[in-house]
Amino acid sequence: MYPLIRNRRLRSSSSIRRLVSETIITADDFLVPLFVVEGKGVKNKIPSMPGQYHLSLENLQKEVKELWNLGLCSVLLFAKVPDNLKDNKGTEALNPDGLMQRAVKAVKNACPEMLVMTDVALDPFSVYGHDGIVENGKIVNDASSEVLAEMSVSHAEAGADFVAPSDMMDGRILTIREALEDEGYTNTGIMSYSAKYASAFYGPFRDALDSAPVDNKNIPKDKKTYQMDYANRFEAIRETQMDIDEGADIVMVKPGLCYLDIVREIKNEVDVPIAVYQVSGEYAMLKAAAEKGWLDHDAVMMEQLIAIKRAGANIIASYFAKDVAKLLGQL
Repeated sequence: MYPLIRNRRLRSSSSIRRLVSETIITADDFLVPLFVVEGKGVKNKIPSMPGQYHLSLENLQKEVKELWNLGLCSVLLFAKVPDNLKDNKGTEALNPDGLMQRAVKAVKNACPEMLVMTDVALDPFSVYGHDGIVENGKIVNDASSEVLAEMSVSHAEAGADFVAPSDMMDGRILTIREALEDEGYTNTGIMSYSAKYASAFYGPFRDALDSAPVDNKNIPKDKKTYQMDYANRFEAIRETQMDIDEGADIVMVKPGLCYLDIVREIKNEVDVPIAVYQVSGEYAMLKAAAEKGWLDHDAVMMEQLIAIKRAGANIIASYFAKDVAKLLGQL
């Protein structure tokens, strides 16, 4: 009872605040997204995502070595393929000598201990920009899941440690898990995008990967028939539990800041690691505001990331990972 109890005693100095801090960020918390492209000597800026690049394979290798030296131990790979390799069935995604497969091998050759996760979805390979096969104006579920399973096996063959299905097709985790088991990849993990919402925050990412739905009156103009309605809360718990039952090792909530209530709900319900994707729009907004001098970049960055971890995230996929690792190294 006041005045015997004064809560401000535990805030009175930097040292005591550090000593009693409930949530701590380290480099071990991060999964680093990287964008891979064809070519040689390519390190092209992504205009809508300052500090992020399209990397050819040799520059990807340089990047992962730098990340490893900064204490970052895991990457999430995205492949941007040329338009002439796109079709409606993701054929190029299954190419054993495709860009993603070569990227996995390049990372492992450059830094064998780096944990490699791969994006599993059809939108980068689709002429329609959708995460599944389009038939009669609809994104079909089961046929898409079969291709995603083949894609996952291909990534495992290339050396991926985890596959990360980001498509939100029903039942695809079980289909992928069974395919991996059948091919002997029992140790290949699955990080499922279990609660991925149909968000407006994905814009810069879709520009970077050229994966936005095309403007075609005969197909859906958005991804709302498979990504979740952002008005829904309890649906996320159901989706996540189903993915765990089907064999997911890690589950993800995406995006981050607007969905921290969902993170906490899931944290209270499940006992597997939870990842949160701090998406491109969240990243770009802070970069733009900081460039204008409206916000303190590092202070807001850390506040956001602490909030994500405080909500219950075990893993944070973030474009800020490198910035944070450098900042922590200065402390």
